Amino acid sequence: MLMTNGLLVMDVDSTLIMEEGIDILGEKAGVGERVAGITERAMRGELDFEAALRERVGLLEGLPEIIFDEVLEEIHFTPGAKDLVDELHARGFKVGLVSGGFHETVDVLASQLGIDYVKANRLEVQDGVLTGRVVGDIVTKTVKKTMLEEWASQNNLTMTQTIAMGDGANDLPMIHAAGIGIAFCAKPIVREEAPYQINEKDLYQVIGILDKVNENK
Repeated sequence: MLMTNGLLVMDVDSTLIMEEGIDILGEKAGVGERVAGITERAMRGELDFEAALRERVGLLEGLPEIIFDEVLEEIHFTPGAKDLVDELHARGFKVGLVSGGFHETVDVLASQLGIDYVKANRLEVQDGVLTGRVVGDIVTKTVKKTMLEEWASQNNLTMTQTIAMGDGANDLPMIHAAGIGIAFCAKPIVREEAPYQINEKDLYQVIGILDKVNENK
């Protein structure tokens, strides 16, 4: 039996894509090691995510807005990404992205795969240059869980019909809330707490987990 009319919500950086987008921006700004170090500690749950994001974004001040074109050229989808999205759509699923990254790149990636929903951060730009600030509310771990719940509700789904997947500590609340919670090539704290794990860079393995869960119902 196949679960139909479901919802998959996943993280973007180091899950949907191989890279951490903000780390690439840090490299462009000449502060790559500093930004990457903060990212690593935040994903391990050692730092408050919102404070860590604001600190990293502050280091990007002065970059030209067109830098996102360069960043997109350095981003690669994780193997299995397109096949996973296509298979889920064929089964009647919706697919959403929740990202501590930025709409400027995530929206383009979502469009390329036909993703249904996107929630990400947005960088403030003035006169074509990044100001080092974020516009609006930051996508925190609480926001990620909220979007999972809201998108499920919009599609008249129960939480048992949802899948959530990510690699960092800020993904744990949605992983716990979903019917199927998956740690994807994740940090130790996420692997310890998630009900399911994928430890190879192959997103299509989600289908194997989904089928196994369906068989056991």
